[in-house]
Amino acid sequence: MVTFLRKLFIKDYKNIGDPKVRTRHGVLASIGGIIINLLLFVFKIVIGIITASMSIISDAINNLTDLLSCFVNLIGFKMASKPADSEHPYGHERIEYIAGMIISFIIICVALLLGYTSIMKLINQEKTTNYEISAFIILGVAIIFKIILGLFYKGIGKAINSVSLKASMQDSINDAISTGVVLIAALIQYFYNDAWYLDAAMSLVVALFIFINGIKMVKETASPLIGISPSSQMVQDIINEVKGHKGILGVHDVICHSYGPTKLFITLHAEVDGYANMFDSHEIIDNIESEVNRRYGAICTIHMDPIDTKSKELKALKPIIEDTLISFNEHLSFHDLRIVTGKGHSNIIFDVVIPMGFNDTAKLLIALRKEIRLINPKYNVVINVDQDFTNNN
Repeated sequence: MVTFLRKLFIKDYKNIGDPKVRTRHGVLASIGGIIINLLLFVFKIVIGIITASMSIISDAINNLTDLLSCFVNLIGFKMASKPADSEHPYGHERIEYIAGMIISFIIICVALLLGYTSIMKLINQEKTTNYEISAFIILGVAIIFKIILGLFYKGIGKAINSVSLKASMQDSINDAISTGVVLIAALIQYFYNDAWYLDAAMSLVVALFIFINGIKMVKETASPLIGISPSSQMVQDIINEVKGHKGILGVHDVICHSYGPTKLFITLHAEVDGYANMFDSHEIIDNIESEVNRRYGAICTIHMDPIDTKSKELKALKPIIEDTLISFNEHLSFHDLRIVTGKGHSNIIFDVVIPMGFNDTAKLLIALRKEIRLINPKYNVVINVDQDFTNNN
C-alpha cells in the first residue's frame, strides 16, 4: 500500500537520494497524518464531551498534538529542502532533526498536562456519565486507523531514512495502545458503573505512557544533532569498495560527517606503493572518489599515503606489532608504519587506532615499545594514538 501511494503521488519515487524527492515523501506522510489525526480528534472530542470521559478527552488531545506534530513535520521537510547558502554551506537538512525534537517536547508537555488533570479528577472523585455504544465504535475505529497510520509512517520513514517520521511512527503505535487501554476501561465502566475511578486512572496511565515515549523520542532525535557514528555496514562497504581497486594496499582513518539524511561527507586515507608512479596513483584515487560519490551519494575526499614496500626492517616489524595488538584487543589496528634512520638511532613511527571503550592504552604503548626494542635496542619508538570514529568493530 505504501509503495502504491508513493508511486501514485511522487514522481521518480525510487530516487530517494534526490532532496526534492525526499521532501515529497515527507510532505505526503505529513498530509496523511494531518487528515487522519484531524478526523480522530474531532470524533473523540465530541464523544469525550458527551460522556464527560477524561480518558477519551485525553486521547483526543493526544490526537491534537499529533496533528500539530504533522504540521511541524511538514514545515520541517519544507525548510530542510532549502538549498545551501553562505551562512549554511552544508544545507539545511538538520532542520528535520529539530522538527523531530519539537514533536518530542510537545508530547512531553501534553503528557504532563494530562497527568495533572487525571490526578485532580481522582482527588475530587469526579464521576463519568454512562458511555454510549458509539463511543466504543469510534475508539475501535481509532485504533485501526492509528495502526494503519503507523505502518504508513514506517514505510515512508524506512524508504527515506527519516528520523522524524520514525518518531511519528512510534507515536502512532503508542496512540493505538493507549486508545486500546481507554477502550478497555470504558467497557469495564459501562458494565460496572461503580468503577468510577477507572476513567481517571486510565487517563493517568495514558499520560505516563505518553511521557515515557516522549523522553525516548527526545533521545532518538537529539542523537543525530549531537553526532552519531555511521552505520558499521556502510563503513565496511566503503572500505571494501576502496580496497577493491588495483593499487590500493590498505585503508584507514575513515571519518564520516552527516549534515542531514542525504548530506554525507567522507574522508579516508588510502595506502599506495610509494615506489609506484605518483601520477598513476593519483588517477586511481580520483577514480575511487568519483565511484564512492556515485554509489553512496556522498562527497568523498581521499588522502594518499605512500607505503615503503621494499624495506626488510618494516616487514619484520609488522607481525610483531600485529601480535602485540591482538594480545590486547582484536579490534586494535595500526597504520603508517615507517622508519627514519639516523646516525645514533632509528625512529620507528606508526599510528595505533584505539576502539571506543578501550582503557589500556598506556599498557599497550609500553608493551609495543618493549617488543620492538627486543629486535633492535637502538630503535626509538614513536606511536601516535588515533581514535576510531566509525565504531566499526
